[in-house]
Amino acid sequence: MTDAFVVRRETQIAAPPATVFAFLTDPQKIVSWMGMESDTDAHPGGVYLLKGVGRSDRTARGVFREVVPVHRLAYSFGWDGDDEVPPGSSLVEIDLIDRDGGTLMRMTHSGLPNETVCANHNTGWAHYLGRLCVAACGQNPGPDPWKAAQAS
Repeated sequence: MTDAFVVRRETQIAAPPATVFAFLTDPQKIVSWMGMESDTDAHPGGVYLLKGVGRSDRTARGVFREVVPVHRLAYSFGWDGDDEVPPGSSLVEIDLIDRDGGTLMRMTHSGLPNETVCANHNTGWAHYLGRLCVAACGQNPGPDPWKAAQAS
């Protein structure tokens, strides 16, 4: 995978690492901030599946490569029916660091094929990580405005 097109985000979340980890791995918690349906089996080789990300017809699919409970996740990632970023073609790595009474989340999404796709994923991660911060703190991020915009 090329390192030329990588999304890197760092976010401080006012919740402990165990809580943030649950919002990244528990299917019911995931859909509180991203997607409409999730199926995860958080162990190396386990499935990562998320339907309805931003649009009801969009499905993200991959496989967990590394799972260190409450500290680190790595999973392959891609989109069903997408020739540029097919399932398993990129890699999402997330580190959760106990810091300042909450969690510093460092996320790297590598293996993206070009500048446009990288910019689009950067926008998507910014949107959804903002919603994760709200959900992990015990609040309701509300309906995803991207879905509402797509439906109209």
